[in-house]
Amino acid sequence: MLSYRHAFHAGNHADVLKHTVLVHLLRYLTQKDKPLWFIDTHAGAAAYALDEGYATKKAEYESGIGRLWARDDLPQPVADYVEQVRALNPDGALRRYPGSPQLALQLLRKQDRLRMFELHSTESRLLQQYFRGDAPRAIVQAGDGFAGLQAVLPPPSRRALVLIDPSYEDKGDYRQVLKALRDAQKRFRAGVYAVWYPQVAAPRVAPVSRAVESPAGEGLAARYPHGEEARGERLRPAWQRHVHTEPALAAAQGPGPRHAVSGQGSGAGCRCDFQR
Repeated sequence: MLSYRHAFHAGNHADVLKHTVLVHLLRYLTQKDKPLWFIDTHAGAAAYALDEGYATKKAEYESGIGRLWARDDLPQPVADYVEQVRALNPDGALRRYPGSPQLALQLLRKQDRLRMFELHSTESRLLQQYFRGDAPRAIVQAGDGFAGLQAVLPPPSRRALVLIDPSYEDKGDYRQVLKALRDAQKRFRAGVYAVWYPQVAAPRVAPVSRAVESPAGEGLAARYPHGEEARGERLRPAWQRHVHTEPALAAAQGPGPRHAVSGQGSGAGCRCDFQR
């Protein structure tokens, strides 16, 4: 029985890193006229209320997007991400936070396609209601995103960004991520795969890290160490080196002794590495 609800964590420091990278990737990949597919294997809800319900229990957004909301000195990639959040809050008050499906909807073009999978019954219903009437541009499937991914690869346009972001509530997700990534790359090696996973000292994490760090091609690693809730994002293969990844990721750390996003002090931060 799945119990994870991302609404408790919406807009937190990890979402800031993940969605800054996502916005930056979508901006770059939509520069070409050829259609792009965005495939989200664990989509969650499209958007989250921050002023009521689950998000108010721990108010994690206050140490994430909340710390950026009033700033006017952010580097361009982070400022772009914040503007995408502002698009969902037109009156200027931070009340709603966009999940990856909503961010993709805002940034994809008419010719692009959005394919979303969600196994949690409540979240999948919310997602289907949210995107009702948007087919064929946006299609939601209630079910296992690992299996669903293989069914949509390769996309007709032969261009895709795949976000693999399970909750890891089921420890078997680590094995599933490995299998899904390997199978997907066999089917569609030209795809860009963003894999989001915990940065914790556990044996089950190491195989995932090794898989995305393998020498077969380039990869980008974005790490955000932050205690037990640390997360890392891996992209395989890497987007073009000339895209300014360092500003997009390092901006989350910011100048001075306190973290610009989480405010957690000098021990917090993010790291960007390329593998060849």
